[in-house]
Amino acid sequence: MSGQVDFFDDRPARGKVAAAPIDDDVRTLASKIPARIRFGTSTWSFPGWQGIVYGGEYDETKLSRDGLAAYARHPLLRSVGVDRSYYRPLDDKTLQRMSDAVGDDFRFLIKAHAALMLPKSARRPEYLVGVPDVFLDAAYATRNVVEPALRILGDKLGVILFQFSPLGDRVLRYRRELLERLEDFLSALPKEARYAVEWRDAAMLGADLADVLARCKIAHGYAAHPRMPNVDEQAAFDTGEGPMVIRWLLRRDRAYEEARASYAPFDRLVEPDTESRHRIASRLRHAMGQGREAIVIVNNKAEGSAPLSVLQLAREWPVVG
Repeated sequence: MSGQVDFFDDRPARGKVAAAPIDDDVRTLASKIPARIRFGTSTWSFPGWQGIVYGGEYDETKLSRDGLAAYARHPLLRSVGVDRSYYRPLDDKTLQRMSDAVGDDFRFLIKAHAALMLPKSARRPEYLVGVPDVFLDAAYATRNVVEPALRILGDKLGVILFQFSPLGDRVLRYRRELLERLEDFLSALPKEARYAVEWRDAAMLGADLADVLARCKIAHGYAAHPRMPNVDEQAAFDTGEGPMVIRWLLRRDRAYEEARASYAPFDRLVEPDTESRHRIASRLRHAMGQGREAIVIVNNKAEGSAPLSVLQLAREWPVVG
């Protein structure tokens, strides 16, 4: 097979994906994690996770279509970040397959369609060519992202994430107008869902943004990423609303493509990042002190293997009652 994997292929499965055997010490460790903390990874379709998450050799297409049920059997993986929804909204069949693959205690972090976070003046990537301008269009978001997820996933919908890619100086010059429009957008979304807003422009962080999020009861999305301050510094902009949402994405001294090339096939921790891990664990302890839920989504590019990073995070968690 050549070309891009079709993650939206609706062909029937030709057999189940087996889950990897889980050691008793991992199950014991998982039992000590507070129920309000959910760990997960950015998508689930990595063949390199054989023996870690999956109990056999499968290609990316097979895992994308049929691997989620095996993924969700891992006791430490009670959430997952759905990246494919960023490139185009998920249809009802895809959402239903996702829901059917997991148990009632599982939670999805759904990335909103990228068109919602792309200003009209920005260069449009190939996957948005032909998509109309819907920047911060609450009606489009409700119709194509929020309502289908609520209707089909129900309680399994953890958070809908609005991830803003770098906007550039031209847009950031109009910060006040942007925040006004963001508030109008967030205020108009269905109240039944929970949302988080994540930036790639450190200049967007500020008390005025925190005020907008607080008024709209929206979570700040922590991004452990080189473009952003570390998660401890981002805590100043955390409104305390909704679940704490942290995505551990990339080492501070690596570029995305560099990390992907160095870490593939994502079957081991190539460059452990203990500093980021300690900071994230500290944020989680703070969330528990506030009585909040927390969702932590880890990318392979953080250390080399997202499920192994989750395992190390869990080992750092203190036993609590």
